[in-house]
Amino acid sequence: MSPVAASGETIEVLFSAEKIAARTRALAREITDAGFNNLLIVPILKGSFIFGADLLRALHETGTAPEVDFIFLSSYRDKTRSSGQVEVLSDIKAEISGRDVLLIDDILESGRTLAFASDLIRSRGASRVATCVLLDKPVTRAVEISPDFCGFKCPDAFVIGYGMDLAHRFRELPYVGRIV
Repeated sequence: MSPVAASGETIEVLFSAEKIAARTRALAREITDAGFNNLLIVPILKGSFIFGADLLRALHETGTAPEVDFIFLSSYRDKTRSSGQVEVLSDIKAEISGRDVLLIDDILESGRTLAFASDLIRSRGASRVATCVLLDKPVTRAVEISPDFCGFKCPDAFVIGYGMDLAHRFRELPYVGRIV
């Protein structure tokens, strides 16, 4: 039986909380094994805040202790499709020059946001820039980019939960799903 959100919508669960937790621990091991030095982790807000926090805790379990900062980018605002324009709403404060940086995002779709963030970090002198996404949606990208680390392939549907929203709703769900 599909869960019903507090607001009454029926939701099909695509990735359960348990599957996400197991995959996040596996990603942490993959990231640790990648041999980053002086690692700065940068979750892209708002959508990746839950994934970023869980990944950071999983990295701790592997013995990795990165510094963390955040960047708040937006191309959606209150829409279900990207506007095509990425805006920096709040910038990174940490020093980037000479560091390995891992960008964390919730979902890779058009590629604009992740490419924008990667280019920005490179322009600031990072030694190495890698990307990790919870979901990789198989759509035609506006920008040629692939994640270095990926949790799951996502069906071509608008997804919510686990930090991802629809007009600022559903971020609190402990799973990833879609409204049916």
